Amino acid sequence: MTQQAEAPVGTGTTAGARAHARAQEGTVVADAPAVPATTWPRPPAHVDPGRLVWAERVAGGGYAHRVLARGTTVRLTDVAGDACAHVLLFHADAPWERLNVADTVKVQWQVYSGAGRLLLSDQARVLASVVEDTSGHHDTLYGTSTQARNEQRYGDGSPEGPSPAGRELFVLGAAKHGLGRRDVPPSVSFFQGVRVDDAGRPRFEGSAGPGASVTLRTEMPVVLLIANAAHPLDPRETYTSTPLEIVAWRDRPTAPEDDLWTATPEGRRAFENTHDHLKGRGLA
Repeated sequence: MTQQAEAPVGTGTTAGARAHARAQEGTVVADAPAVPATTWPRPPAHVDPGRLVWAERVAGGGYAHRVLARGTTVRLTDVAGDACAHVLLFHADAPWERLNVADTVKVQWQVYSGAGRLLLSDQARVLASVVEDTSGHHDTLYGTSTQARNEQRYGDGSPEGPSPAGRELFVLGAAKHGLGRRDVPPSVSFFQGVRVDDAGRPRFEGSAGPGASVTLRTEMPVVLLIANAAHPLDPRETYTSTPLEIVAWRDRPTAPEDDLWTATPEGRRAFENTHDHLKGRGLA
């Protein structure tokens, strides 16, 4: 009589490790992308789940990154009221073209972001537009936190520590796309507001509360990096950062007949410049 070999126990052998790994299939991890995105349990009510291309909940102190096609809609939601989405954009086909916060503010004569504002590159093209905003608490001036600053304030600023700096999280995300520390420029942030008073001093306003959202539309193929980290001007002694939800779906870019295209002379020129560039590359 032939005895059957006992099933491998534990992960001390290759067979045991394989059995353990395969047993994890189907396990849902709270702060991980839904793969495929069409399995996301909470798609927007007006969006066919089959159009979803990215769905993820980013923990406080975490980061996310994705390459997105032109005409993708991305909805960011402050789940619990203390997320801060620091955002960077790069031209996916030529990443030396990237978000230029100074031009974004200067060209549009507006330091406060919100619906109808454009996120411009250093080549005067529209990387993305803000199409909806229920928060109104954002910042284009003070960028994200640094490791040295967080070490001074909280005792640690490393990406794996209890109070990750936004810049260090960006460096990790950038590395996934062949970019380095020198490629990380100043960012914009959503969900933690800053206003400047008449004397030119910043006033931190915090968030609009749980459930606020911002919806972006990509106007070029982009690499999108997001660091969900405490705002550098947050006055609270404790590092505070709560989950951020990201849901993106296939849509269409802004067209000449859209009101946003002609909302301002500066915006129209930026869209025309973008269209001219993409047409030359066969993308428009």
